[in-house]
Amino acid sequence: MHARRPGRWRIQPAGDGRYNGVMAIRQLSPLLVNQIAAGEVIERPASVVKELVENALDAGAQRIEVRVEDGGRQLIRVADDGCGIAAEELPLALSPHATSKIAEPDDLLGITTMGFRGEALASMASVAQVRLTSRAAGCEAGAVIEAAGQSQSSPQPVGSAPGTVIEVRNLFFNTPARRKFLRGATTEFGHITEIISRLAMAHPSVAFTLDHNDRRTLDLPPTSDRARRCVDVLGNDLAEAMLELESDEAGIGLWGLAGLPSIARTTTRYQHLYVNARPIRDRRIGHAIKEAYRGLIEPARQPVVVLFIAIDPQQVDFNVHPAKSEVRFADANRVYGQVLAAIRQRLLQSDLTPSVALPSGSSGLSFDALSGTEQSQAALDYAEPQSFAFDGEPTTQPQSVQRFVDYFRRMDPAEKGFAYQQVKQAFDEAAEEQAEPPLTDPIHSRTRSILQVHDSYIVTQDETGLMIIDQHALHERVMFATLLERMRSHGKLESQRLLTPAVFDVEPGRMDVLDALQPLLEKLGIEAEPMGPGSIAVHGFPTLLFDRRVEPGEFVLALIDKTTDDDVDLDDEAAIHEVLDMMSCKAAVKAGDAMSEQELGELLDTLDRVERSSNCPHGRPTTIRLTLGELEKHFKRT
Repeated sequence: MHARRPGRWRIQPAGDGRYNGVMAIRQLSPLLVNQIAAGEVIERPASVVKELVENALDAGAQRIEVRVEDGGRQLIRVADDGCGIAAEELPLALSPHATSKIAEPDDLLGITTMGFRGEALASMASVAQVRLTSRAAGCEAGAVIEAAGQSQSSPQPVGSAPGTVIEVRNLFFNTPARRKFLRGATTEFGHITEIISRLAMAHPSVAFTLDHNDRRTLDLPPTSDRARRCVDVLGNDLAEAMLELESDEAGIGLWGLAGLPSIARTTTRYQHLYVNARPIRDRRIGHAIKEAYRGLIEPARQPVVVLFIAIDPQQVDFNVHPAKSEVRFADANRVYGQVLAAIRQRLLQSDLTPSVALPSGSSGLSFDALSGTEQSQAALDYAEPQSFAFDGEPTTQPQSVQRFVDYFRRMDPAEKGFAYQQVKQAFDEAAEEQAEPPLTDPIHSRTRSILQVHDSYIVTQDETGLMIIDQHALHERVMFATLLERMRSHGKLESQRLLTPAVFDVEPGRMDVLDALQPLLEKLGIEAEPMGPGSIAVHGFPTLLFDRRVEPGEFVLALIDKTTDDDVDLDDEAAIHEVLDMMSCKAAVKAGDAMSEQELGELLDTLDRVERSSNCPHGRPTTIRLTLGELEKHFKRT
């Protein structure tokens, strides 16, 4: 109990009189030392699994079998076929700070093994009942030793296969305060599965099995294909959505899989980072990954990425955290830059347009985004009732775009094949009847017919099927790319002087923001100054925005509000991107704006000229694709 006195704190004596205010220094018992170490290393059953599996990998195991009961609270059993432990070394294996992996202080400067602290087994024995059976390579028989709390048996000979089997029972049996913080069996087993999955991805040549309560939940055979192992762990449904990448610069090797933006998740659980095959967490690398996807996914979503970094062990420090999950790089900036460049370049090389599927067995035509993203689904939900109208009878002539889905839902299934042919023929004839020569894509050489749907969406065709484009989202990406290129080329945007200043009122508390904004405003080509105690006058405005009829006062006020409300770091490059996002959104064609045929063609031509044209600057998709294969499958033509 603490009593507050002026200028000092005082510890009150305990009620039983054992403490008289004098700090007595004493040597801690070995058990207490190990239990304290266990508090750092052994957080939950998954921590035990991690340490034991890492030891098996260090022992050169080619097969690792993990069996747990009750989420690991009652039993964790890890068996491997590694090099094993000699009988006379078994007591030492359960001793604190005993390891075969390092010997000298200099060894810490080049860690090449998964474990090296020599604390794990001793920590487990202090808070659980441990049985260690091992047969070293070249020995005819094995030996077994048991330990629990302060007790430890002598090694006894036993028949066993080459390798090591460790059983950890009743975790935290002698520290009930720790045991009560364990979660339910399902939750704890989920953490165990995640640990094994992460380790298995880094060691594809090793076979892994995982059983829970006598039920096999994971069975990964050995493979020489790193990508195959990653997909086996992540799920085969992601196989087509992962892009393989590789980079090797200045002694840093990168290999990994970068997920398409369409499969981005709401958490970072699907980001797997490794340094020299060790699973790690690193905020700077995580930031580099997120930056590589800037403008391709919404800010609240996280990309799916598996990334392996190979680096000289002397250039990275693993001795940062007891759990060995954090690292420190000798040149963190170089690692950051290479990760960012490698992922960004791979994404730029790829077609990121999400595809959509027509569910089989449906009585009518409905859309469902294969990617599962809410953005694609929302666009489809809006576009679904707005396609082609036949008004009761198929025709070869292109009609006004409406009620496409509703029409096909009313059709007899037997007639759908014919109706599909009419859709395709209508597109083909529309292309032939154009007075102007058909629009030709400069890269893919695709001939297009173009339809504007409800002055919001553009429907066209390419060699693979139908494409539906959100005109605002695509034009927003075009405007962003144009603004960014002009700023990079000239250091600031071209400005136009206004004949009459645009004057607007602001709250007194926000006038000070204008001074802080001046360096940014100069880069943006905006000239603004106070005009009286509560007004601001805009005298100059970016030419590109002025030509797009963006209202200067409204934009500057929105910029002031964003700076104040979102606490934007004006010196950060990300802040420049956010402001250019605002500009491009204001300047872009809006949903509901009618566009001429020439304007539609010019906008579609930007799909292959503008970087990241598959998504707007905020990460929403600009384009979705419906392949002819999907149409043919739905209309029973395959």
